[in-house]
Amino acid sequence: MRIKTLNNIAAEGLALLGADYETGPEIDHPQAIIVRSSSVNTTQYPDLLAVARAGAGVNNITVTEATQAGVCVFNTPGANANAVAELVFMMLGVWARNLHQAHDFCRQLSALNNEKIKTRTEAEKSNFKGFELAGKTLGVLGLGQIGIKVANGGAFRRMRVIGFDPNPALKNIHLLSPKVLLARSLTELQENADIISLHLPLNDKTRGLINSDFIKRLKPGAALLNYARGPVVDEEAVLAALDSGQLSIYINDFPSRSLLRHHRVITTPHLGASTGESEEQCAKMAVSSLKNYLDYGTISHSVNFPAAEAIIRHNIACRLIMINNDIPGMIGFASQIIGNSGINIASYNNQSNGRIGYNIIDLEDLPGPEVTRTIENNPDVVRTRLIQF
Repeated sequence: MRIKTLNNIAAEGLALLGADYETGPEIDHPQAIIVRSSSVNTTQYPDLLAVARAGAGVNNITVTEATQAGVCVFNTPGANANAVAELVFMMLGVWARNLHQAHDFCRQLSALNNEKIKTRTEAEKSNFKGFELAGKTLGVLGLGQIGIKVANGGAFRRMRVIGFDPNPALKNIHLLSPKVLLARSLTELQENADIISLHLPLNDKTRGLINSDFIKRLKPGAALLNYARGPVVDEEAVLAALDSGQLSIYINDFPSRSLLRHHRVITTPHLGASTGESEEQCAKMAVSSLKNYLDYGTISHSVNFPAAEAIIRHNIACRLIMINNDIPGMIGFASQIIGNSGINIASYNNQSNGRIGYNIIDLEDLPGPEVTRTIENNPDVVRTRLIQF
C-alpha cells in the first residue's frame, strides 16, 4: 500500500503501519493520504481509497467529492481536545491578568540595575491589575469533546458555565459536569455570557456565524475566544464591535493582517493542537483507523461513511466491500449476484448513515472478476474492494 503524508506526521503514529506500507511525502499515486492542515483535493488522486486527518476538522479535505468517489475520510475526534482546552484557559489568564502587557513592561526594564527594576516594578505594577475568572459567566458554544473539556474546566475554576450545541451528541453531554448549565437556545447563551468560547466545526452553517447580528445580542463588553476555525468569525464585524466597545477582547488562534493591527486582539499562531502529546495521539488515532480500513475494510471515526466492524473468521477467503447509495434492495442485489456465482456468504454486515450504504461481505471462496464487475455496473454502487486473506 502506498500512503502519502502531508505535513509532519508524528513518527509514533507512522510506526504502526509496518513494513507492508510505503509512506512519505514523495509518494505518487497514493492509495491513502495522512494529513494535518494541508489542503487535499481528493479528485487529484485516482487510486485513492481513504484520507485520514490527524485532527478534528476536515474543512481542508474535499469530503463531498471523496464521498462521491467512494473515498473514506477519517478524523481524530478528541485526540487534541486536552491541548486546545488547556490553551483556552492559558489565554484567558493572559488576558484577565494583562500578562502580555506585563511581560512587555518587564522586558523594557532589562537595561536597568536591580534596584531600579524593583522600584519601577513596585511603582507601576498597578497598571496591570487584572481580574479573576472565578464568578464570571463562561458561555461555551459547541459541545464536542473540546467544548466539553472547556466547559468542565470553567466549572472547576468556579466560573458559572453555560453550554449550547445545536446538535448535541449524547455521549458528549453525559461527560458534562453537573455544574454546567445547558442553554435551551443560542440567545440564552448570548445574553448571559461574559466570555464566549467557540468550539464549532467549519461548515456551511457555521461559516461567518459570529457576525454583527450575533455580536449585538451579547452583553456589552463581552469577551470572544475562537480556538475552533478562523472563518467561523466575521472579522470585520468583530473589529467593529471591538471599536465600539460591544466586545472588550478577541482572543483567537488565526492571525490575519487586520487582527494583528488591533490593540484589543490577542492572537496565537494556530497553536491549538501544537503539543507533542496531541500530535502523537492524533497520528496514532489516524493511522490506526486508516490501517484497519485498508487491511480489513472496517471503519471507525469516519466523517462520511458509517461505522462498521466485522470479525474475520477462519473460513473466510476474502472480504468484498460494497459502497453504495443508501437505497432499498442493495443487500438483496449483491447477495443474489454472489449466490448465482456459487460462492457461499459466510457473513454479511450492512451499515448506513442515511446517504451511504457500507457492506462488508465475507466469502468462503474467491470470486471471479465477473462478480465484482457485475456489482460495479449497478448505477447505485459507488465502489467495490476485494480484500484477500
